[in-house]
Amino acid sequence: MTSPHFTVTPNTWEFLRDPMIAPTGFREYDARWKYPEEINLPGMQALGMGLGTQMRKRGIAPVIAVGNDYRDYSLAIKHALVLGLMQAGIQVRDIGPALSPMAYFAQFHLDVPAVAMVTASHNPNGWTGVKMGFDRPLTHGPDEMAELRDIVLSGSAEPHPGGGYEFVDGVREAYLDDLVGDFRMTRPLKVVCATGNGTASAFAPELFTRLGVETIESHNTLDYTFPNYNPNPEAMEMLHDMAATVKATGADLALGFDGDGDRCGVVDDEGEEIFADKVGVILARDLSRLYPNSTFVADVKSTGLFASDPELQANGAHADYWKTGHSHMKRRVKEIGALAGFEKSGHYFLAAPIGRGYDCGLRVAVEICKLMDRNPGKSMSDLRRALPTTYASPTMSPYCADTEKYDVLARIVEKLVRKFEAGETLGGRPIREVVTVNGARVILDNGSWGLVRASSNTPNLVVVCESSTSSGELRAIFTELDGVIRTEPQVGDYDQTF
Repeated sequence: MTSPHFTVTPNTWEFLRDPMIAPTGFREYDARWKYPEEINLPGMQALGMGLGTQMRKRGIAPVIAVGNDYRDYSLAIKHALVLGLMQAGIQVRDIGPALSPMAYFAQFHLDVPAVAMVTASHNPNGWTGVKMGFDRPLTHGPDEMAELRDIVLSGSAEPHPGGGYEFVDGVREAYLDDLVGDFRMTRPLKVVCATGNGTASAFAPELFTRLGVETIESHNTLDYTFPNYNPNPEAMEMLHDMAATVKATGADLALGFDGDGDRCGVVDDEGEEIFADKVGVILARDLSRLYPNSTFVADVKSTGLFASDPELQANGAHADYWKTGHSHMKRRVKEIGALAGFEKSGHYFLAAPIGRGYDCGLRVAVEICKLMDRNPGKSMSDLRRALPTTYASPTMSPYCADTEKYDVLARIVEKLVRKFEAGETLGGRPIREVVTVNGARVILDNGSWGLVRASSNTPNLVVVCESSTSSGELRAIFTELDGVIRTEPQVGDYDQTF
């Protein structure tokens, strides 16, 4: 296959004939483009042929499960991807419209080695992409994405005989059966089910009904125009709407799901929006009582409570802080045999015996319902208030060009490590350690911390701080950390501060 063109534009003859793929769509752990400005249907076909070629190069059995989200253009994009896979000699098992975790489930349910899910996740309409993986429950990380990019953009994808297509019905029903199992609520529970009119609308209300939960529907009609808001439970617009519905209905909590169903957001009975890392600590407390001495992975943006919480320590829990990104987290959970992983963006990775290790917002919802059932005398706000108080900044993103951000970050990390080695302080307190698996997380002697890393998807650095003692200490940590960051003139303004 010839190399894709990067200058083809819509409304030309070439746009209908030649593959167009913007190289920037190959991200650190998935692929995402604006459609049709950055990729066209021949380009998606080229991606499928490249993915099939990658499978053969790696000795993967030539069988793949393929699904698509509910956006109006996703079916056409999936068909182009499928055509390319078949050209490469791959047997395609099409599971139809799906959530990303349903596609991951299909790998196990159909016993196939590979998966490709057409979705732009929580991105607004106008975006498309593919989440893919070969080693269940894992998805492509930086090495696999770089290899795929090189195959596709060099035009070295190879046709191969033996491709085929089969539509497989019934995976949605099997997925829901697997989520519900034999569990039924024994206490009354009223839950706002928020799906933002996205693909989870076809799953979550039925799931809650089968669990024995009283469901208050919130934007649960499938509508790919997203008339109310973009389904993204990390966005305050969706969380505020969930909180308003809780207050208006007297619900026990609200659970919200993103566009492809792999993330879950939580609002408690008082309308308090609980960020996902704190929900993770609540879940980890509950799970560590059931499974003492467990290891929990948290991404480097998450609260320090995973390491410092007295209840987790009493249960023998061990915290492992790791790289942000769903592929990084899934891989780490599997590699070290952790019981679960928690990412501040709302991805949760529940491994055996709870789940299969992939991120599934609906699985998290089931486990939260079970948690509430195990705590019949407590509300979600009780569980929130039982956590030690911390003071956290928002996630802040100072501008730094994509072409410069990693070099800039490397110099900042080096300066922070030197501060630690020289015995200097941050925010007026001694530095206990600097975790450098993903940027630099500078941890102080009292468990407070400050983080700087590079964004995987945008031309920014990412800065987050948390104090275990006071808002004053939080500001002091940020001020000193920002002082180090400001030694690099390529770093621009913040998108927000506090």
